[in-house]
Amino acid sequence: ITLGSIAVQNPEFCYAMIQKYGAEKIILGADCENRKIKTSGWLEGSDNDVIDFILQYQEKGIQSTICTDIAKDGMLEGPSTGLYVEILCKTSVQLVASGGISGIADVYKMKDIGCTGTIIGKAIYEGKISLQQLQNFIENA
Repeated sequence: ITLGSIAVQNPEFCYAMIQKYGAEKIILGADCENRKIKTSGWLEGSDNDVIDFILQYQEKGIQSTICTDIAKDGMLEGPSTGLYVEILCKTSVQLVASGGISGIADVYKMKDIGCTGTIIGKAIYEGKISLQQLQNFIENA
């Protein structure tokens, strides 16, 4: 499962979920704008820095995180590479990058910096990435 808004709003519940079901079965959702975690469909802000937030959950055992840079999501202008590199350098989580993917080159870039996955929804929808390009990526990865 992915713990998103609830991870900010009720961390004690989330810690109990991690303890009960195991961190390997839970992904932390870290949606942020200007490095601050947002919740409730990105309508509510918080004072939580994205890296501090991830580290807080890493201490509880979380191994995987999906990080969406809200400012980039759906824009097809390239991912927040600098932010993702910083997360990868300062944490030990497996990172799935989300937001801004504009073409197959961005998918390769996210792999090259160390992301374990990339969310590419709009790029496929808009025809910026073909299924053949994805197949080639998977076969060569």
